[in-house]
Amino acid sequence: MADVWGTDSEQLQQELPHVEKEMGIRIQMLDEKARIRTKGSKLAAGHDLYSIEDILIPPSSPALGKIGLAVAVSEGTYGRLAPRSVLATKGITVDVGVIDADYRGEVKVLLVNSWEVRLRG
Repeated sequence: MADVWGTDSEQLQQELPHVEKEMGIRIQMLDEKARIRTKGSKLAAGHDLYSIEDILIPPSSPALGKIGLAVAVSEGTYGRLAPRSVLATKGITVDVGVIDADYRGEVKVLLVNSWEVRLRG
């Protein structure tokens, strides 16, 4: 369960409850275009995140995607960014996917277009 705590940056710096008390994630919206993550289905393993800007990723290249959110996870845990299968079928992978428990900055997603399509005429 996530606790959304708005846009006040001082609240983002507050300590989280001890791990045994709560295994939740707190979320801070940093941009008005940001969307709180959702689950694709009731039994989905993770939550979906949404870019706040259009991104063009050239073949064999990376691009940094902004989601306009900061998150705080409980001490002793970490957040993980991973590609969903729909991205993988398009050749998009996620690199650098760990959010440490003490990180309080904006979460950005490093996406890589691993496919290069060549057409022969």
